[in-house]
Amino acid sequence: MSEKKPENGTAAGDRLEAVRGALISWFVEHGRDLPWRYTRDPYHVLVSEVMLQQIQVTRAVPFYLAFLERFPTVEALAGAPIAEAIRVWGDLGRYRRVVNLHRTARLVVEEHGGEIPPDPEVLATFPGIGPYTAGAVACFAFERDVPFVDTNMRRVLHRLFFGPEVPDARAKDREILSVAAELVPRGRGWEWNQALMELGALRCTARRPLCDECPVADGCRARGDILEALSASPRAAKKPVYRYKGSNRYYRGRALAKLREAPEEGVTLRDLGAALRDGFTEADLPWVEGVARSLEKDGLAVLDGAKPAPGTPDIVAEERPAYGAEASTGAGETAAVRVRLP
Repeated sequence: MSEKKPENGTAAGDRLEAVRGALISWFVEHGRDLPWRYTRDPYHVLVSEVMLQQIQVTRAVPFYLAFLERFPTVEALAGAPIAEAIRVWGDLGRYRRVVNLHRTARLVVEEHGGEIPPDPEVLATFPGIGPYTAGAVACFAFERDVPFVDTNMRRVLHRLFFGPEVPDARAKDREILSVAAELVPRGRGWEWNQALMELGALRCTARRPLCDECPVADGCRARGDILEALSASPRAAKKPVYRYKGSNRYYRGRALAKLREAPEEGVTLRDLGAALRDGFTEADLPWVEGVARSLEKDGLAVLDGAKPAPGTPDIVAEERPAYGAEASTGAGETAAVRVRLP
């Protein structure tokens, strides 16, 4: 494999212009048709960015449209009960995000007069919003020429300006961020950052980059080396197959689905357990209470009528409790405890 000396985090001006022009032109022609790209409404952009955290784009689209149909403004979300927001969120998953989004909406209304601030540093103070989301909202809603990087963008910039990122990265995060900041063209930050993200998603992928279809391949320091580097780089050790059914996430998701359909007063722990597990018995009450308590800890549920027993685990038990295990109160009292959305 040939060695290419990195450009010390800075590319020549003419090369920068060539990369910018080629990538933006490619994006204009090949960018995906996504609903959040048609808006500059800060609240709508925020909803999209929160939903897209660790969720595939195509999966997020119908949830985004449904959520905004019910909560078209930040005031509408802030004024709604969190239970209603959870119901509308549906089975998109990663449920802590809707709790944080609801909290953020209320902070925006209470402390910012209903106006989402354009400053990334202020945005990053809201619940669940990190540097990437803050930068994305500032750029995509307010068209601020700000740099930010996600996993895809980081990979593209590393390959373009430093070479293959495998087997070991040649640039540190601060160098990547420095290049990202230098690349943002004045007055065209929205187009540039969208294009950079799109390239990482569609062409410059992690394991199978389509170099022959890349609009900036001619100026890429990884071209010619990246495919060889990837084939020579050992894949991460294969992890045991993740068994979703029966896992903590599985039962939390099923429990929330049951609570979304339940009346306002919720359901009893006994009824919830019976809905979650075939053959549910009184001996399983400590287990279903653990499921409910884990949701309560994340602000997704409320238990009425009982306090947790000392030593109640913070995570969901995936196996049936040992014989003789006790819940927070007597079995009869525990069975009658009601669980509801907050």
